[in-house]
Amino acid sequence: MLLGDDLLAWLVLALGGALFVGNLLAMLRPPPTPKPGELSRAPVGRSLLMALIGGVAALWAVGSLLAK
Repeated sequence: MLLGDDLLAWLVLALGGALFVGNLLAMLRPPPTPKPGELSRAPVGRSLLMALIGGVAALWAVGSLLAK
């Protein structure tokens, strides 16, 4: 089996990490020139909430991987 018995934990780690990093980078580096109909910067509240959810998921996955 690919990645052993821990496939779900690895997938949660990858998705949680991507959610965390992606939302933080969207807040720190907004696009230089937004296209018509796009926001000039990411909504702070929603981005922080999604980054928090991704961080918790990634930490949970790391804890699950290290517990074995």
